[in-house]
Amino acid sequence: MQNFNFRFLAAALLTLGVAILGACGGGPVPNGVDPNETAATVNGQAIKMEDVDRAMKQQTQGQESRLSPLELAGARLQVLQSLIEQEVMYQKAQKDNAVPSEDEITAEVNKRKVDSHLSAEEFNKQMNQAGFDEKSFRENIKKGLAIQKLVDKITGKIEAPKDQEIQDFYNGNKDAFVKKRGVKLAAIVIDPSNSGNGDTTTDEQSAMLKYNDVIKKLQQGMDFAQLARDNSEDQSKFQGGDLGYIAEDDMKQNFPAQLAQGLMTAEIGKILTSPIQGKLYILKLQDRSDKDEALTLDGPGVRQQVIDALANNRKQLLTASYQAIAMNEAKIENFLAKQVVDNPNELSGARPAPSANSNTAANAAPANTPVANTSANTAVHSNTANVKPENKPAATAPAPVNANKAK
Repeated sequence: MQNFNFRFLAAALLTLGVAILGACGGGPVPNGVDPNETAATVNGQAIKMEDVDRAMKQQTQGQESRLSPLELAGARLQVLQSLIEQEVMYQKAQKDNAVPSEDEITAEVNKRKVDSHLSAEEFNKQMNQAGFDEKSFRENIKKGLAIQKLVDKITGKIEAPKDQEIQDFYNGNKDAFVKKRGVKLAAIVIDPSNSGNGDTTTDEQSAMLKYNDVIKKLQQGMDFAQLARDNSEDQSKFQGGDLGYIAEDDMKQNFPAQLAQGLMTAEIGKILTSPIQGKLYILKLQDRSDKDEALTLDGPGVRQQVIDALANNRKQLLTASYQAIAMNEAKIENFLAKQVVDNPNELSGARPAPSANSNTAANAAPANTPVANTSANTAVHSNTANVKPENKPAATAPAPVNANKAK
């Protein structure tokens, strides 16, 4: 049921790109504002180019040098739009006394550090690579918490959906409530490249040594989940390697054909290995469904998923409407957009020639780390992880109801 996408507002706001050329045209530069250092102002509050570049570095994971000037300008405008929206909402939060206390900010900072499962040294390293120091990191979290408080207050008036609405939604979208034929997997992922994620393997030789060591320990009967936590170079290690449920169609798209076929016939508990998009995957088959299974409204977790989906849809619409009004009321001057309008023919579409080490990921904070996720690139903070196929096999479920989780 791909027509229903009720993910919270943050994801939708991120897609608003060049629309800012019309919505936020540049104006006269206020006294004391350097247009070369200031990307935009919101009610006189400056958004610095360094803020845009920091967010750009996180969005591109340090690969911005590989973009053409034309692509770079477009990406900067998109990032700046998100920062403008965030600043508008933060100023609304300030007026509504929704700014968190210093203790609340400290608690959230500590939570991010604990959740990262990194040493203090490694966390600070990734924070610095993402363009933050301790002060700017706290300020970023402060704005995110303030906006979330504001959104919670705005959406607090929304009532829970009635039983009839829940039943009607289920009856009208039964195709969404199907647990597809597929498998539940756990994985230990070994990445030969230096992804900047604290990997212990940085080339083919070290990767094979680690791979052989893990296989040997599995043969000796060591616990798969513990080995994943200790050795996997993928975000799934924090869940003991759990990749969740993956439909057969998604396996065929993301896995080698022989592996996908093998997983659909192997015994539960079997260990299979395969290279996938340049990485070494050690997979454990945890469970399998050999046919599509229709889920009932009274099945485990189904009713609650419908309730959450309907409530989140109302929250999304209400928050988007609130922000639209706030954006209309704000005085926004977009100097970056004005530069594009004034100099439309100065942006080349040619990308730089690839360097010798262009296949190695730059030293930027990975997009899935708590450090990178603190970036205020959206007006509303979202905890949805940006999992890419090369990092984790995609598990498809109909939005808004993930039928594959209802068991």
